[in-house]
Amino acid sequence: MKAFKILIMVLAIAVALYEQVSAEKNIYIMVIAIAVFMYGMMQLSAKTPSKNQDKEEEDVK
Repeated sequence: MKAFKILIMVLAIAVALYEQVSAEKNIYIMVIAIAVFMYGMMQLSAKTPSKNQDKEEEDVK
């Protein structure tokens, strides 16, 4: 599933970059591609543990 999300994010950025260099820029496609990329980054980074997680657990004790 993680590989699928990364593939979708790469495709979204490729579409956004392609739209950026094209003669007729479609802003809606660029916005959707960036939104898909940001949503994918949010999903992938949600599983990354915090650096301060150990400190917070020590403060609770």
